[in-house]
Amino acid sequence: MLSTARVLRLSCLSLLAVLTAAPAATAAEGWSLAPAGGGRPACYAEGEPGATLQDTVSVTNPTTRPVTVRLRGTGVPITLAATAVHVPARTRADIPFTVVVPATAAPGDRAGTIAARAPDGREATVRLRLRVKGPELTALTVEHLAVHGDRISYDLVNRGTTPLTPSLAVHATGVLGTRLDRAPRTLPVRLPPGRRLKLTEPWHHPALDAVRLRLTVTAPGGAQDTAQVSTRFVPRPAAAATAGALTAGVALFLVRHRRRRRDDDGRAAEPPRTEAELTGAVM
Repeated sequence: MLSTARVLRLSCLSLLAVLTAAPAATAAEGWSLAPAGGGRPACYAEGEPGATLQDTVSVTNPTTRPVTVRLRGTGVPITLAATAVHVPARTRADIPFTVVVPATAAPGDRAGTIAARAPDGREATVRLRLRVKGPELTALTVEHLAVHGDRISYDLVNRGTTPLTPSLAVHATGVLGTRLDRAPRTLPVRLPPGRRLKLTEPWHHPALDAVRLRLTVTAPGGAQDTAQVSTRFVPRPAAAATAGALTAGVALFLVRHRRRRRDDDGRAAEPPRTEAELTGAVM
């Protein structure tokens, strides 16, 4: 029988053989796409808005057959020096590309990819990370605040240059005091720069009251805004009774007004009197 030490030694040697053979087998299976220069997991670019940045990717073909791949860029404005590349056997082709940072781009990070696809459908990708330089500004606004039945609707707008994860606090005051007081809580949203997001907040409002509602939104970095709205809640039976009383009052007013107008018109149409007045004079 083999000793325990010898069994462990044989197992380690077998594992080492598998690990050392795996890269060669993988390389022999087909072509690959990677950032030029080797050792980089992704391409990285950084610049001001309006800048043009350059980098290179490589298509390596270690096989015994040539391959033609088509390349494309996604996610950020990428222009490749060639969109179709023929790579002979055991050869590497380097493809330069440029990234143009939009002049209106807000500071922050962007993500893109460069993909290569062969006629047999095999595809490889390289990640591209773009950082836009510039001052970071945190600002937001709360707009279009309204109450609809049992919910509150509002818009959040990121007016700054950085993504925001906002927090919301809600407070409502009625005739008899506080009706709602929700402490600030982080909303499960991430708001990119320049984006508008429509949100709703549930609320079981009072049946009868005049309420002033206030929403306060904050975000890390000092961004804050507040919006207010006033509304009245009246029970449906009371509203119906009020509407009925108002309708009856208006109808009564119109009837009286028309009757008074007819009386006035009748007096105006009465013919003048023709009787001679007796004054006692002798003719």
